[in-house]
Amino acid sequence: MELGHTRSTTNDGVVLMAQDADAETLLPNHHAGRVLVRRPGPKLTDGVVTHVSRRPVDLARAGQQWAAYVDAFTTNGWQAIEVEPADDCPDAPFVEDTVVVDGDFAVIARPGVASRVPETLGASRAVRDLGMDVVAISAPGTLDGGDVLKLGSTWFVGLGGRTNQEGVRQLTALTAPRGISVVPIPISGVLHLKTAITALPDGTLLANVAAIGRPDLLPPLTPALDSGPWRMILLDDDRILLSSSAPRTAEMLAGRGYTPVVVDISEFEKLESSVTCLSVRLRG
Repeated sequence: MELGHTRSTTNDGVVLMAQDADAETLLPNHHAGRVLVRRPGPKLTDGVVTHVSRRPVDLARAGQQWAAYVDAFTTNGWQAIEVEPADDCPDAPFVEDTVVVDGDFAVIARPGVASRVPETLGASRAVRDLGMDVVAISAPGTLDGGDVLKLGSTWFVGLGGRTNQEGVRQLTALTAPRGISVVPIPISGVLHLKTAITALPDGTLLANVAAIGRPDLLPPLTPALDSGPWRMILLDDDRILLSSSAPRTAEMLAGRGYTPVVVDISEFEKLESSVTCLSVRLRG
C-alpha cells in the first residue's frame, strides 16, 4: 500500500512521517474476528481517573453493561475470549491498554500507571494461548494500548499521556520487521490518542482536534460532534459500535449509511472509558 508520507527519523530512532498532498487514504481494518475482554472486578470503583472528578460506580450495573457490551460483539459475528480475571486491579476491564495485536503478532504493553502493570500478565497468557508471536515493552518504556491507532501498516501512537518516548522507540523497533511504521503524535488533556481520534471504515477520522499536538502528521481530521465519549468500534464494513452517550455521532453515522450499534457503558465512562477501552479486537 502506498502510504503517501515523507519519512524522517529523529536522533532516538523514532520514525516521523509527514503527509504528501496526494496521500492515499489510510484505512482501518473493519473485518470481524475475535475479541479479548475481561470482566470487571470488585475494585472497579477505585479505577484511576485523571481528567475527571471521581464518581461512585455501581458495580452491579457495570456488570450488566459489560455483559451487554460483549453481547454486541457476539451477536454481530465475533467470538468473545475472556482474559483471566484480575480482581486486585481496579482497571482490569480496560484490557485494550495491555496488548496491541497485528494478525498473529502481539506486543505486550507496559501501562503508564504503575498500578496497572500487573494487568498485562493475564493478557500475555491469553495471546500466548492463541499461539501468537509475543514481544513486550520493557522498563523504562511505557505504552498503553489505547494510544495506538492502527491505519493499515501505519501505527499512530499518542505521546505525552500514558505512553513515553522510550515506549514509542521500543514499539518502533519491535514492529519494523513487520513493515509497520510508527508515527508519534503529541497529545494533551486526554488519556490516550484513541480518546481523541476514532476512524470510520472510509478513513474519515473524527477527532477532538484541540488534543492533538501535530495534526499535520495525521490524515485530515473531522471535528467530533459529541462532547461525551463518542469513540467507536468497527464491527464490520457497515455496523459500528458506540456509546449511548454519543447521540449526535450515531445520527451522523446513520446518515452516512452505517448501522449504529448502541450500548450503554455509563458506569465505565465514570472512569474515562469509551467502547474501545473494554476490548482488544483480533481481526480477520
